[in-house]
Amino acid sequence: MAAPQRLFDIRRVIGGLFLVYGLILTVTGLFDSAQEIQKAEGIRINLWTGIAMLVVGGAFLIWERLRPSDGPAPSDEEE
Repeated sequence: MAAPQRLFDIRRVIGGLFLVYGLILTVTGLFDSAQEIQKAEGIRINLWTGIAMLVVGGAFLIWERLRPSDGPAPSDEEE
């Protein structure tokens, strides 16, 4: 696949966004106060959600690397 087509593969965009937001939530979860943890009934929800988002984002990027899309097929008019 040509570089410009691959650059805008939707899996790369989605994976990147999940990684960014997952990193933000993970860092936030590491520094949650006792009051915030108590409000979530003792679960460090930001930490666990952030880790899950990091895993999903990583899975999207791995999927994009292992199975790149072929892009649109050339039409008869372009030839």
